[in-house]
Amino acid sequence: MDAAHVENDLVNILFTEDQIQERVGQMAEQIAADYEGRDLLLVGVLRGAVMVMADLARALPRHVEMDWMAISSYGSGTKSSGVVRILKDLDTDITGRHVLVVDEIIDTGLTLSWLVNSLGTRGAASVEIATLLRKPEALTMPVEPRYVGWDIPNEFVVGYGLDFRERYRNLRDIGTLAPHVYS
Repeated sequence: MDAAHVENDLVNILFTEDQIQERVGQMAEQIAADYEGRDLLLVGVLRGAVMVMADLARALPRHVEMDWMAISSYGSGTKSSGVVRILKDLDTDITGRHVLVVDEIIDTGLTLSWLVNSLGTRGAASVEIATLLRKPEALTMPVEPRYVGWDIPNEFVVGYGLDFRERYRNLRDIGTLAPHVYS
């Protein structure tokens, strides 16, 4: 979906499809260099990470395995509920594996902080995070992603996997959602 289809719902476009693809490609180059000679398991956080996970995996010039987890600390609104729930666990045994958790955004850090700790107790050789977006002003839990596309202001953004009530995920760009949509 193009931004023109929902232009009245957006305040502005933060990143265009081309900018996103360029940045994901740069992240893939760094990841490939950092994990050279090691098997890598990408763990995508459903549903938001679907777009970045697919594009990141395709941009990597090497074989990777992929698995998915669905965890949630969000309700249907714009704020974290504060409670993390596993909705779908990994199918892969991560004992001794190098795991790269791929997510689309770090907001409060609650979900990813919990996830990294949980995966760390499962015997992984390493657990790191790659995220396309991070909101430093919104962080309430310590989370240290190894790879970050961009830091953004503490605004509600949609597109490229990011949603509001399951809408806007298929927007090719990332934009700030207009308050009239969610208030």
